[in-house]
Amino acid sequence: MQPPKKIAIVGIYLALAWESGEECCIEGSYLRLHSPSAEQAGEKDIFGRKSGGSSETNFSKVRVVDFDRIGNYAVRLRFSDGHSTGIYSWEILRSLADSYEQENRNNSN
Repeated sequence: MQPPKKIAIVGIYLALAWESGEECCIEGSYLRLHSPSAEQAGEKDIFGRKSGGSSETNFSKVRVVDFDRIGNYAVRLRFSDGHSTGIYSWEILRSLADSYEQENRNNSN
């Protein structure tokens, strides 16, 4: 997947502009909740048993404060609560953008 041509922090959102011309904004608290890091999501051992991860689900006041591109495949986000270990591939970001949009559509009905 091609990287976004533009990434910016706009208020409480991470804004992405894709090569296709599509644009999306994802709230920082949503990105924090869905961090792909082992610290947040946990990790599976060789037998498939999950260990670790956080049971915290309220990140309503958490914002993205900075980011670093990781090569040409991902971005590392830094959050206002100090979390910075999640690496979001472009595929993960695109998927989160789609699910964020869907959840917002469902909540507005």
